[in-house]
Amino acid sequence: MMLSRPYALAGAAFLACVPLVLPSYYVSVATQILIFSVLTMSIDVLAGFTGRTPLCFGAIFGTSAYVVLYTFSVFGWPWPLAMICGVLGASLLALLFAALAVRTSGVYFLLLTLALGLIVWGICLRWTPVTGGENGLRTELRQSLGLSARGLYACVALVVGVVTFAMWRFVRSPFGLTLRGIKEGEGRMASLGYDVPLHLTIAFTAAGFFAGIAGVLYAVFNDFVSPSTVQLAQSVSGLLMAIVGGIGTLFGGFVGAFVIIALEQAVSSVTERWPMVLGLTFIAIMIFAPEGVIGKARLLLTKSHNIDPDGVGR
Repeated sequence: MMLSRPYALAGAAFLACVPLVLPSYYVSVATQILIFSVLTMSIDVLAGFTGRTPLCFGAIFGTSAYVVLYTFSVFGWPWPLAMICGVLGASLLALLFAALAVRTSGVYFLLLTLALGLIVWGICLRWTPVTGGENGLRTELRQSLGLSARGLYACVALVVGVVTFAMWRFVRSPFGLTLRGIKEGEGRMASLGYDVPLHLTIAFTAAGFFAGIAGVLYAVFNDFVSPSTVQLAQSVSGLLMAIVGGIGTLFGGFVGAFVIIALEQAVSSVTERWPMVLGLTFIAIMIFAPEGVIGKARLLLTKSHNIDPDGVGR
C-alpha cells in the first residue's frame, strides 16, 4: 500500500499537466482515455477479482449514456437529474444481468453475458421512437454546461479520480478480499458459509454502477449515442483494455485504455490498415506480457528489488 501512494501522486500530477501542455484535440483524446479507463476498471472488478469475465459491460455503459441523453433532451430534465438517472439505469440493468448470470461461471458466464448484451443492442437498434434507431440520439448537453475541451477534461479527471479511489477501496475492502477468495476457490468459500451468489450479485451491480458513471461521462463528452455504443465491440474493446493493462491490477485500466486509444489514433492517421496493427500489438502483448503491462512491471520489480507484488499496482 505504501508503494501505491507515490505512483498515485505521480499519476495525478501527470493528469493535471495534460491540459497545460497539449492542444485541444489531444486534450479531447486524453478525456476519452480517462472515460474508457473507468469502463475498463469496472470490467476488471469482475474479471480480475471474482474470476467472472463479462461481455455485456458495453451495453451497461451505453445504456447509461442513452438514459442521460433521452431524459435530458426528451423529458427536459436538468442535467444533474439526468446523470443520476443514467447511473441508476446502468445499476439496475447490471442487477438484472447479475440475477441471470451469477450462478454460471467460465465460458457459460461469458456466453450468457454476451447474449444479454446483444439483447440490449437489439432493443436500441429497433426501438426507434425512444432510441432513435440507427440514427441514435444527439443533444447539446455539453454545450449547455458551457464546457470547453480543457474544462471538460478537468471535470472528467476529477470524477475519474474519485471513482478510481472508490473502486480501489472496494476491491481492497474485506468484501473485496471475499471476492478474491471466491475467485480462488468458490466451493471452499461456500463451504465456509459465504453466500457466493449474493457476493457476486453485489460485485456485478457495483461494477455496473461504475460503468454507468463512465457512460454518463461519455454522454457529456460525445453528445451522441447510437447502437454502436452498446454493441459487442464496445464490450470487447473494454475487455481488451483490461487485458493489455493487466487483469486483476485495477489501475491497468489506465494503461490499457491509453495504449489502445493512443495507438488507434496514431496508426489510423497513417494507414487504413490500423486494425491489423492493433491485432499484431495484442498478439505481441499476449506472447511477451500475458500478465498485461502493469502485471509484467510488477513481476520485474519483484524480481529485481524483492518487492512484495501486492504493494505495486494495487
